Amino acid sequence: MAHPLEPRLADYIATRMPQASGVAVSHLERISGGASRETYRFRLSWTDAGTARDRRLILRRDPPASLIDTERRVEFEAYRAFHGSAVPVPEMLWLEEASEALDHPFFIAEELTGYQAAPQMLFSGAYDAVHGHVAERKWSILGEIARADPTALGLTDVLPVPDLDACWSRELDHWEALIDKDATEPLPVTRAAIRWLRANPPPPAQKLSLVHGDYRTGNFLYDAKGDIHGVLDWEMAHLGDPLEDLGWSLQPVWTFGRTGRAGGLAPAADAVAIWERASGLRADPAALHWWTLFNCVKGQGIWVGSAAAFSRGGNRAPIMIYPAWWLINAQDRAMLQVMGKL
Repeated sequence: MAHPLEPRLADYIATRMPQASGVAVSHLERISGGASRETYRFRLSWTDAGTARDRRLILRRDPPASLIDTERRVEFEAYRAFHGSAVPVPEMLWLEEASEALDHPFFIAEELTGYQAAPQMLFSGAYDAVHGHVAERKWSILGEIARADPTALGLTDVLPVPDLDACWSRELDHWEALIDKDATEPLPVTRAAIRWLRANPPPPAQKLSLVHGDYRTGNFLYDAKGDIHGVLDWEMAHLGDPLEDLGWSLQPVWTFGRTGRAGGLAPAADAVAIWERASGLRADPAALHWWTLFNCVKGQGIWVGSAAAFSRGGNRAPIMIYPAWWLINAQDRAMLQVMGKL
């Protein structure tokens, strides 16, 4: 049975491809995950100058309530800025910010096929021999993101530009406010971490970079050789301190049970060295410590926010409550670990 969105999606795409005829959408299916966007894959078929064509595409649509409230234009523009660069991303096709066509704003992009994303697969044993190469590519690509010029990419036209000495306070203010709004129980470890962060601010950012915001194992596409073919999930992208992304990638909850290996892949010192070579920047240890602890607080903000969205009834998808059930306690332990108190 055809998905009810298929004819509506085809009608919309037909308006964006006036030269095409016979525009049709088929095989539309929801992809599991997607806590801040509903993600679908589908096949687009059309005729162009008498030639039949088809393409595998992705639809990313805003849900009624999400784990993270973000602007779809930010995600779209971040992808578009890096397409064709040393940072591999899928091609963006169309952005629709109105709700009439599919009930919620959305965008459409190419689907990168034939690769894996799941950390469970990466750490199943079948890929052990290429973990070193995955790590090299992972943090080299993050270095390329850090060294890129947001102004040259056109991103300063669509994203707020913080002062270099205000990057840390803007992010900490934002996530502390979300925790204040969404927490349903005391979070003494998180509150202690916030107090420490405010009492020990980091130095100003050494440059303004685009911050991916969720750069971790699980948000990139890899192959059997350990090459990375797509960096995904840019919905939290913003301008800020490049050490923020590095700190998120070193967050202890992202070791996937592989103690002592950042992202489950390599010792943190190796990851930092790869990033420094690729970015041309220096990861000052004290500043990186601050940003790693901050990212523990940010993670807690996401987990308690997802629980709040679920409990308020805005989104009853299991993925909304699973992070809270799985990670709130783990995030406390991660904070204690980073603070040397575990």
